[in-house]
Amino acid sequence: MQDLLRSGWDVAALGIFAVAWLAYEPLLRVLAGGRHVINADMVIVRRAWMAQMVARPQMRLLDSQLVGHAINTASFFASSNLILIAGAAGVLFGGEGAYRKIEDVPLLSQGEPMLFGIKLALVAVTLARGLLDFIWAIRQMNYCAAVIGAAPRDAPEAVMTAYGEAAAAVLTPALSASNAGVRGYYFALAAAAWLFGPTAFICVTLGAVGLLAWRQAFSPAARAVRKVRALLESEAGQPPSAAPAPEPPPAA
Repeated sequence: MQDLLRSGWDVAALGIFAVAWLAYEPLLRVLAGGRHVINADMVIVRRAWMAQMVARPQMRLLDSQLVGHAINTASFFASSNLILIAGAAGVLFGGEGAYRKIEDVPLLSQGEPMLFGIKLALVAVTLARGLLDFIWAIRQMNYCAAVIGAAPRDAPEAVMTAYGEAAAAVLTPALSASNAGVRGYYFALAAAAWLFGPTAFICVTLGAVGLLAWRQAFSPAARAVRKVRALLESEAGQPPSAAPAPEPPPAA
């Protein structure tokens, strides 16, 4: 009976994690429509950045360097993901020997070797999804670097404005994919908490979602970015209250 109850809690905890992990991005898209999260505000900031990029051709080397810095950051996290995935896979495929080595570790929840393998597999899958996000982000940022390099120097104002909008449309999903990869670490930590039992798994999962939501909407960075957006819209002669809401970007 005790084993059955424990398995029931494990299934419930896994269900809560799956809902939180898979529903976070669609939910953030809905919230982004209300313009009260960093993702929505950063769309406007990136549009302003690309508008400035096309307006000052003598400074485009700086823009390309900033994109290159973002590529290096994503590459660093992608390399870290590979190391963590290799570590989790090493234990996962270590068989009974690996399980026996850690089954006496204090605080770790005791259970069947198969359940232990599922827990490690969840950590690896979460990290693998983040790795794919980083790889896609790097590719898109390389596209953005090419877009900056191809920006026209002398063209009609309408063409320059349209080019800036198009460049921002390339940059925003690239950086959003990188942010999604970073977010994967939050859920990987939550998945790792399952090793300490279903209660810890649930608590850390809800805590990760709460922390992500707070940072998106209520953190000092969120308030500062919101203010920057208001200033940019004001400078453009577009009152923030009358500004059209941008299309919800990919979750960051």
